[in-house]
Amino acid sequence: MNTIPRLFCIVAFAAIASSANAQLNIGLRTIQMKVGIYSIQAEVADSPDLREVGLMNRTSLPTNSGMLFIFEQKAGNCFWMKNTKLPLSIAFIADAGKIVNIEEMQADTTNNHCPKAPIRYALEMNKGWFSERVIVPGNTIQGLPKR
Repeated sequence: MNTIPRLFCIVAFAAIASSANAQLNIGLRTIQMKVGIYSIQAEVADSPDLREVGLMNRTSLPTNSGMLFIFEQKAGNCFWMKNTKLPLSIAFIADAGKIVNIEEMQADTTNNHCPKAPIRYALEMNKGWFSERVIVPGNTIQGLPKR
């Protein structure tokens, strides 16, 4: 019996099983937001399960798209990049939409990135998105959903 086809089947099955087990937040509701003159299309992660997965295992993110994390309570919610395949920038946002601080995050690391004050929202975008548009702490994100 030829072992090449059997080996191919084993490799193909492993690839299919691996992709089936990869955690992805797919089909999330999206909202439109603005900061200055820039529009943002953001997927919403507003439950513990959705926030836990976040943008894990994604390999790309459209230019003006991101993920908005919404928390039930204001707190010092920190983020890390475990199993996140693309570098991101994160804006920590207070209740009224004011950006508290922005952090740059490297892909697939476990370094903590934390807000400088308690926040209810965090917005992840492609790395450099905020700095390339001169969006800084103190700017306001418009269109945040109210809790």
